[in-house]
Amino acid sequence: MIVGTMQQDLARGAWELVRSQHGVVSRSQLLALGLSSRSIEHRIAKGRLHPLWRGVYAVGRQEVSQMGHWMGAVLACGRDALLSHRTAAALWQIAPAPRGKTIEVTANAWLRRSNIRVHRRCDLGPEHRREVAGIPVTDPVSTLVDLASSSRDWQVERAISEADRIDLLDPEKLRGAVAALGPRPGMVRMRRILGLDALTDTGLERRFLAIVRTGGLPLPETQAHLNGYRVDFHWPSLGLVVETDGWRHHRTSGEQSTDRRRDQAHMTSGLTTVRFGEDQVRYEPEYVRRTLAAVIARLES
Repeated sequence: MIVGTMQQDLARGAWELVRSQHGVVSRSQLLALGLSSRSIEHRIAKGRLHPLWRGVYAVGRQEVSQMGHWMGAVLACGRDALLSHRTAAALWQIAPAPRGKTIEVTANAWLRRSNIRVHRRCDLGPEHRREVAGIPVTDPVSTLVDLASSSRDWQVERAISEADRIDLLDPEKLRGAVAALGPRPGMVRMRRILGLDALTDTGLERRFLAIVRTGGLPLPETQAHLNGYRVDFHWPSLGLVVETDGWRHHRTSGEQSTDRRRDQAHMTSGLTTVRFGEDQVRYEPEYVRRTLAAVIARLES
């Protein structure tokens, strides 16, 4: 509990501000509320204000919550600063909080603050600013793109799925929003993850068929309908189905559920189903050929 003496020192408006900011306040805010520099220094000396960063204080007690540290880090980086990247993803509850004490903040100036990693950007306008629990933070789209600049594909994909699960951001709306953004760190990876630069279905199928032909493997039927589903490739004599999953598809939990039902229907009818991702077809054709050849050899024996 914040010590009672502070209630005599700060006006009601100041206390409301401190509570809304998870127990922290900035020097500039205190000055705006009418405290003088001398009064601030006196309260620091008396242990009523506890410096967290230069010009940012915990009020009443030195310990603050995680939210308090995040809020304090934003205050320490200036008026237009925003919580961002992995820390913003944690605040949006779409990714775990980063390990360690480092807090990531985006600001429009180069700054050095202990335990704060400052990303300098000057093009984040009001449309990219949000507040969560009173903490200024990058909007969900910007947060995910920033996450893509410093995280692995599976971490970004998991965050996208979590954003979809909690109804924060629909993947299709995310694709549209990312497609409209200009160049920035993380954009290349995010576009690839979302399939914005993906091959068309026809282009992907042509690449796969080229692997089959050059590998001397038997050619399949294409676009067959089995068990109520359209399949990409079918070898009737082998009971083999191959699906090629483009980057643009199979991202949402609903699409993944449909894929599982499709595969289970084929398995129930005695078919063998093999899936290859677009990245494998594009960049690992020899692996695809070897795997397919091994499956065919097993089914022919």
